[in-house]
Amino acid sequence: MDSKLILIEGLPGSGKSTTARLVHEVLMQKGIESELFCEGDLDHPADYESVAFFENDEWHRLLGEYSSFRDQIIEKSYQGNNGYLLPYKKLGPDIPDTFYEKVFKNDIYELPLDQNMKLIIKNWERFSNRAASGKKVHIFECCFIQNPVTVGMIKYGAPPIKVRNYVLALENSVKKLNPILIYISQDNLDFSFKKALKERPQSWSEGFINYYTNQGYGKKNHLSGAEGTLKVLKARRQAEEEILKELSIRKAVINNSAYDEHSHKAALENLLINHPTKKGNN
Repeated sequence: MDSKLILIEGLPGSGKSTTARLVHEVLMQKGIESELFCEGDLDHPADYESVAFFENDEWHRLLGEYSSFRDQIIEKSYQGNNGYLLPYKKLGPDIPDTFYEKVFKNDIYELPLDQNMKLIIKNWERFSNRAASGKKVHIFECCFIQNPVTVGMIKYGAPPIKVRNYVLALENSVKKLNPILIYISQDNLDFSFKKALKERPQSWSEGFINYYTNQGYGKKNHLSGAEGTLKVLKARRQAEEEILKELSIRKAVINNSAYDEHSHKAALENLLINHPTKKGNN
């Protein structure tokens, strides 16, 4: 196959994780070298997961305040974008909680939206340049559309055009990789969301509902609880559908309402292996 990047997107409970795993299986079974990066991967090559950004003055103040851990912090950090990047979850367990509380405020997904966009887009560009010279197919679960929409619309309540332009900038950065976007859809969003709430830990459910209703879009529209979160998700689905229409990369929408792994894998194999050059939506 001529693609070096496969992007898996969809709403919570749609089956993104399963789809990403199955895509990896299909490629490996066909002898195609590939690597899967799931949501939350600390070693993600394009996205930033649990990485904080500090401008020069902030960085030196942090090192001064936690001087006893200076060498440990410096060892894990690296320079970039006129500042310092710190994958803080890669530090050892001896780091005090106060450090993590301070650093989290500088997490790239806690920064103002414009700064977040600048850092993320630049990282995708770096990834694309590296990946273009290799043969490996990279599989990304839910960071191409989900993260821009989540941070832009849900966290900050940004206007649709800004969120759309964020995703389009990411698209532009990876076009050289001939990416394929697979969007997993569900007929019944209420069912798939409640299924996710039931299957995942209570801490995930509480954090998810809080994130979706107590800031940005949810707060602006006075939404709360699981029902309020569902309304935000429906607005998110509409936003993502509009973004899908704007994307020019190869894309396919696959319905996973049956949650049948065998037929789902067959559909993915048909898309990726049997018809690898087909354009547009399925």
